[in-house]
Amino acid sequence: MFPDLAFAATAERSDRNPAAWRQPLLRWLDGIEAGWAVPLLLLCFVAVWTGYLTIAYSGAGLHPDVLETWAFGRQLAWGYAKHPPLMGWVARAWTTMFPLSDWSFHLMAMTNAALALWFVDLVSRRFVTGDKRVIVLLLLMLTPTYQFHAQRFNANSVQLATWPLATYCFLRAFETRTMPWSIAAGTAAALAVLGKYYSIFLVMSFALAAIAHPQRRAYFTSASPWISAAAGLGALSMHLDWLGASGGAPIQHALAHAASDLATSARDSLFFVLGLLAAMALPAVTWIMVVGARIRRLPAEMAALNGGLRLLSSIAIGTVSLPVVNALIMGTDLPSLWALQGLFMFVVIIVCGTSHRIARFHTVNVAVLTAGIAVAAATVAAPLHALYRNNHGYEEGRTYYRQTAEEATRQWRELTGRPLAYIGGTESLALATAFYSADHPHYGLPAAADQPAADPSRETTEERGWVSLCFRDQPDCIARAERAAARAGHFIRREFLVHSRLLGNVGCERAVVAYIVTR
Repeated sequence: MFPDLAFAATAERSDRNPAAWRQPLLRWLDGIEAGWAVPLLLLCFVAVWTGYLTIAYSGAGLHPDVLETWAFGRQLAWGYAKHPPLMGWVARAWTTMFPLSDWSFHLMAMTNAALALWFVDLVSRRFVTGDKRVIVLLLLMLTPTYQFHAQRFNANSVQLATWPLATYCFLRAFETRTMPWSIAAGTAAALAVLGKYYSIFLVMSFALAAIAHPQRRAYFTSASPWISAAAGLGALSMHLDWLGASGGAPIQHALAHAASDLATSARDSLFFVLGLLAAMALPAVTWIMVVGARIRRLPAEMAALNGGLRLLSSIAIGTVSLPVVNALIMGTDLPSLWALQGLFMFVVIIVCGTSHRIARFHTVNVAVLTAGIAVAAATVAAPLHALYRNNHGYEEGRTYYRQTAEEATRQWRELTGRPLAYIGGTESLALATAFYSADHPHYGLPAAADQPAADPSRETTEERGWVSLCFRDQPDCIARAERAAARAGHFIRREFLVHSRLLGNVGCERAVVAYIVTR
């Protein structure tokens, strides 16, 4: 108890007579309610972490998930083979404004993360003002969610922004029961589902939280929930139509994860919860250091939550418990990274549910801790990571993507004299070649590749030509590529070595096998 009193006295003295180095941070905190402090924080977040990603992966290509997202977005559609369409739409929109380069996609990922934090702040300001709004964001920046998880821009990370937006709109709709917010809630929920079907658990949590709330009668006897449902179904209508026409391809892909027995699902569910707790470990320790002995009040403060925070807590619990129940019943996989986008609710509930004021001393310290970690990551960890990966590589071969794409394109053009139109083989290399090749070939072999070349006159030479790439240590890929090439009737098999390079320094090497069908 006495150390806590001494710490509180130190905080009080610092707030009365702050050190010179704290003055700029205090002026920044004064700008929270003026409206410029949070945008400045998010701009700094984007700048530092985009710099980290650019440096850390300077000798490597983009993650295969990001490349797949870009490949989906090359053709705008109401759905794609593996996932609903939102991630592809975002990538397509981004590349109409920014160049097709690694730094541009790193910037896209961090912009999505910053947008997510902005929506979280919209939720926070429903309950608190001032420093606590910033503390929510700073604690979330101490999780791995908005940097390392966000950098793989895919169906999981696109939910970082859609979940807090949908939650904010639902809270406003439940509170006001007006038509604009009801429409916004339904539309935002549909947008989340268009990001990934996992968002159904968020929508179900909305419904269950409303049913459990003391004001459920007023809400469900109003038009609000029914307007939201109609707006959501309207926003999903075109995707549902596409889903029926495509035979439910993304659903079939999702059901591929439903093949576990009860024991495996129970184990996955346990690790799911433990993974979420691990992601929250550093923010939790930081928060305990901020509140000190007052952490003992937490149970009483959670029991005394106001109506809005009580509604949010029910949603938060639903987003964790419903996937677990589903996994146990359906036997599905359940990685914890599928639920990282919902952790913001627990931070908002705990910080905003705290009844006492947080001293500026603590807010500044949390800001310094968060900034210090970010700067150290960008200036120390990122170069070390790039150097290590240049020498040891990645399992998926990211350090060889550019070199493979350039060499495959060169050999194709040398043999044919025309642009490369189709690329296949192992998924990572094919996606990378589609992205990094100057020809930007289509990912996937043409339909003719699956048929014997009995009547070549039915298709042009350009349509029948393609390249299939495999690493030499991937016998299954090589066997598939050779069978497809043999069906084409005429092919050339090439092998070449590729080396990782970082600022001119040659690192590890790997052999690539190319099957080149020129006609």
